[in-house]
Amino acid sequence: MTGSLRAHITSLSVAGTLLMSSQGYAAAPVKKDEKPDPKAPPAAKSLNSTQSVEGADAEYLTVQGHSFNTMHDSTGLSRMPQDVMHTPQNINVVPQALMQQQNVKSLDEALRNVPGVTTSIGEGAGGMNGDQFLIRGFQAQNDIYEDGLRDFGVYSRDAFNFETVSVIKGPSSEVFGNGTTGGAINMVTKTPGLKSHYNAEFSGGSGSYYRGTLDVNQKINDSTAFRITGMGDEHNIVGRDNLYSHRWGIAPSLAFGIGKRTTLVLQYMHQQENSVPDFGVPVVTKPGAAYGQPITEYGIRRNNWYGTDNDQNATNANMETARFSFKLNKHITFYDDLRGGEYYRTFAASKATCDTTCVNNYFSGDPSKALVARSGPVGAGAGTGAGTYMAPLPYQQTSWSVQNVGSMVADFHTGFLRHQVVAGFDIERVNDVRSQSTYLKPKPYANLVNPNPHVGNLDLVPGDMNPGGLVSLGSLGAKSHSNGYGFDTGLFLFDQIWFTNWLSLKGGFRWDRWQTSYNMTGGNVAKNPDQHFHDVSGVFNPNASLVLTPDSHQTYYFTWANSTTPMGMYVTNGSVPIRPGTNSFASPEKAQLYELGAKYSILHDRLGVTASLFRLDKGNALNADPVTGEITGSSDRQRNQGLELSVGGIILPGWNVSATYALYDSSTTSSATKANRGKNVQYVPHNQATLWSAYNAFAGKPYNVTFGGGLTWREHVWLDAANKFRAPANLDFSAMISHRFNQHWKVSMNGYNLANRLNYQSLFSNRATPSAGRMFLGEISASY
Repeated sequence: MTGSLRAHITSLSVAGTLLMSSQGYAAAPVKKDEKPDPKAPPAAKSLNSTQSVEGADAEYLTVQGHSFNTMHDSTGLSRMPQDVMHTPQNINVVPQALMQQQNVKSLDEALRNVPGVTTSIGEGAGGMNGDQFLIRGFQAQNDIYEDGLRDFGVYSRDAFNFETVSVIKGPSSEVFGNGTTGGAINMVTKTPGLKSHYNAEFSGGSGSYYRGTLDVNQKINDSTAFRITGMGDEHNIVGRDNLYSHRWGIAPSLAFGIGKRTTLVLQYMHQQENSVPDFGVPVVTKPGAAYGQPITEYGIRRNNWYGTDNDQNATNANMETARFSFKLNKHITFYDDLRGGEYYRTFAASKATCDTTCVNNYFSGDPSKALVARSGPVGAGAGTGAGTYMAPLPYQQTSWSVQNVGSMVADFHTGFLRHQVVAGFDIERVNDVRSQSTYLKPKPYANLVNPNPHVGNLDLVPGDMNPGGLVSLGSLGAKSHSNGYGFDTGLFLFDQIWFTNWLSLKGGFRWDRWQTSYNMTGGNVAKNPDQHFHDVSGVFNPNASLVLTPDSHQTYYFTWANSTTPMGMYVTNGSVPIRPGTNSFASPEKAQLYELGAKYSILHDRLGVTASLFRLDKGNALNADPVTGEITGSSDRQRNQGLELSVGGIILPGWNVSATYALYDSSTTSSATKANRGKNVQYVPHNQATLWSAYNAFAGKPYNVTFGGGLTWREHVWLDAANKFRAPANLDFSAMISHRFNQHWKVSMNGYNLANRLNYQSLFSNRATPSAGRMFLGEISASY
């Protein structure tokens, strides 16, 4: 090895030591006297990757990567083989280092670093809750993936087994299949590596917060390793009364053939939770006001919770995964990913309805007489009745799913043209069985100012024992049982062709055959006959991109993409996944994306910068009924267009930064409801931004300290298509400080919502859930 090369490697190693938040990755080995192929596709950075080459003449270069610059990160999907920089789509990555600094504990917390992602909550006869996200204002509850395979479960995902979290913006049906109107969320999980390590963390703080996690990776031999992660979490919600969450999880995995031509990774994940659902506070219009706001904006305590001691959310999620890859030769690699999932859920919740009488009594009468109903489509009125019985109703849900994705990535030349072809199949089936229960006793009205959750036993019985208490879903009637399935067969093919080293064209398509069936039975069959629906449809989604890469540090692209969401997609996370009528099967939701973007990796790959301009048009927008939860199609056309910027990486040794900004211009371009035309799309803010920065001072010294902080900001959003209700702007300040005793032990403290501002995290068309108040969380961790 030459002296200059040795010196260069030494300087890189020293720089990597100074950057305490950096993570190393192995570069491809370079043989003596061998020049790299300038036409070779760019390699994605891979955490915990090991590459080897046979022969005594091989030399190895170890390059220090910077974990906050995600430009060279893998997307985590075999169907998207390029790294983030060379994928012609806007991709926001939340890296492991950022999640550690912020002490991220859930998927919801991780996604607060991504602009354009909003948390929503569902309801109705099915009472949906759990992780329900919108991307760029469009539903994404069916677009959550783990290692590229769909996670159909309806539960709140803990972050204990996450390596990174990515949001792939815009329609991606050619990769993921049906759905992905606003984008897709992909969680990359922790898998075994060849370096043994043992990590444990314990946190405690505000809101009776107690949390412990464990991460053990054990090398078995030179190509086999075992890893297990675990979590136990118990906490209340600061600033919200009577709410708690208890959950635990475990995720063992075993990897064979690490660094070899053939690899197999076996994984299992179990997460169990017992918590109380929070459906927030009602949105009301003050007399004389131009629009409605959450009642907490008018003097009602943020702590007020309008549920009852009968409410519960018990979930049990299980997933078994096998991921196989085989490198046939230097040109062709095969992948096959298989997953089974089993999900169990028992759910009961309450929602507050403050009607006109309630509003008038609070603002201009006697606030003590302001009463809210905790269920049903109507309010308490003057409170003359005993209470209400209706939606959301308790239910029990059992779901299972199987998905298998097989793909091939081929790199080859035809004459002077270089190709990268990705082709494969995707087969998935998801089944859902649900049984409604009812209460024999009504839910008592709650006082708007002083709600009392202690209502006693409401006599819960199966729906068939009390048909009159079931919710009528319009023409579908009131039914106590439902079951259904969705079965999808997809074929995909796309090719990226390099005309020169810097100019390429990527195009392809995916065809899906979507088959769905849905049955509603039970209840008063004489009055409401059983219902059976079945449909088969084929959808075709093409895409095309023009990509310019002047050098390895910059990429420019223009992308056009298409997506389709047929009725029946929401098998597990919609109370009525399909509905008969003119807008059911004949008119699926369709979306088209036009995006112009640029990506840079600068300052010797320490800093990544992205910018994108996009227009997203959606037709036949799917809507959820605010009372029943029915998912129905409409003739509405919606548009969201705007600018998204991001920067992440290392500014100076020890100083990292992650920042994003989004400017959105949304509107309903066409609607059968004339008054809605030209109005803003629900849940889409005009401006949104995030910032996080931390500095590691006196690295390597006994008195070292890392301190940092940041903010998330979201402008107000409209909650309904008519723009009559809105949630105020969110502004959240957070900070952290940590000290490392040695290379093994560390203590840290995180503060959240330091201004104790009244923010709103989960949103729906007529309610909003206040976010947690000011809280502090201390942590001690050990790593060997």
